[in-house]
Amino acid sequence: MQQYFVAGKAQDEVTITDKDTMKHMFQVMRLADGDKVVLVFDDHIKRLAKVLDSSSHRFQILETLDSDVELPVDVTIAVGFPKGDKLEFLAQKTTELGANQLWAFPADWSVVKWDSKKLAKKGDKLAKITLGAAEQSKRNRVPEVTLFEKKADFLAGLSSFDKVFIAYEESAKEGETAALARELSRMTAGEKLLFIFGPEGGISPEEIAVFEAHGGQTIGLGPRIMRAETAPLYALSSISYALELQKSN
Repeated sequence: MQQYFVAGKAQDEVTITDKDTMKHMFQVMRLADGDKVVLVFDDHIKRLAKVLDSSSHRFQILETLDSDVELPVDVTIAVGFPKGDKLEFLAQKTTELGANQLWAFPADWSVVKWDSKKLAKKGDKLAKITLGAAEQSKRNRVPEVTLFEKKADFLAGLSSFDKVFIAYEESAKEGETAALARELSRMTAGEKLLFIFGPEGGISPEEIAVFEAHGGQTIGLGPRIMRAETAPLYALSSISYALELQKSN
């Protein structure tokens, strides 16, 4: 069943006003009176609704659904600005895999340089991608996207997390392969986790030192070297396995 995110509080009857949502509902999906969809409001709760009047885009809420597919911990993926359309790819895939936020920052070894105007345009595009991916994957929330123009602003946000992991390939080379599993086993539901990844060139030693000074811990992601756009997906899959699949057995 099709799912849509609707801004505001849930009411017995709701009128859809967002133009993109209306277009998809009534032109692409051709919803008619009596058709049912799932609506998710600002409280992140899914509700079954039916079309009351397709001409005025009105819906009636029928029932609240017991469906929460969010990860038990609040995960933010932070990446150094990568080349090309890799951020677009990451916005879609990290949403599908359960991230609550996607951050990007100007890393020491980032090749691309984006000013505030380009970042704003990129942010709007990424927001649309995360919305579509959240609807497709039946998420309870749409991940927030934050693009930092200055690294200092990114660093200032690190203190708001319970744990900060730094994906560092040198840790894997040194044989540190158990840290991720060990640290995830110590996390409890509701905690906030930031996972930092470098751009194509990786994270510089100077950045590692700064991140560690802000409470970060270097984590190896196994013996194989992964691309900048692959490592965050590996990490999210590992988090899901450790905190969802393994604990459900």
